[in-house]
Formats: sequence, C-alpha cells, structure tokens
Amino acid sequence: MSDVQVTNNPEQHRYEARIDGELAGFAEYQLTDDLAEFTHTEVDPAFEGKGVGSALARYGLDDVREQGTRKVMPTCPFIKGWIERHREYEPLVYGG
Repeated sequence: MSDVQVTNNPEQHRYEARIDGELAGFAEYQLTDDLAEFTHTEVDPAFEGKGVGSALARYGLDDVREQGTRKVMPTCPFIKGWIERHREYEPLVYGG
C-alpha cells in the first residue's frame, strides 16, 4: 500500500491527499482571523479504507495547531467525528 501524501492548497481552500500522485481526497476549509472552519471532506471511492480521511484530518488539524493563531470549527461531520475519536485535538476546537 502506498503512503498518503497530504498538502495544503490555499488557492482552493482545501487540503489534498494523493496516493501515487493521484488525488484521493480533500478536506475543504474557510479561514477567518480567528477560525479555521472545516466544511467538507471527500474521499474518492477508489481510495476508501486506505486512511485518506484520517490523513486529511490529522494533517489539517496539525497545520492549524502549528500556525497557532486560530481555533477549529468542525462543521464537517467527518472532521467532527474524527476529533471526537482523537481527543488530543479537542483543545483546538472553538468553544471546546
């Protein structure tokens, strides 16, 4: 199994996951001065079950944490559920 490579694509307001160079999924976001709102996550059906969604969530949340200037608003059900299963990310959540 190939590794999932995640990058930030700020022009399209999303994190993108690739496997062997092929777009496998993305997590869309919107930024304000204080918030990073994760609005939608999508994984191509051909790549389901390969850790793409988790890689997107971890990379995006780690990116917000490293920048240190915003809280996360997880309106995307996938990202919200992922944070609930990975409680170490709860301090990033706005109002959490």
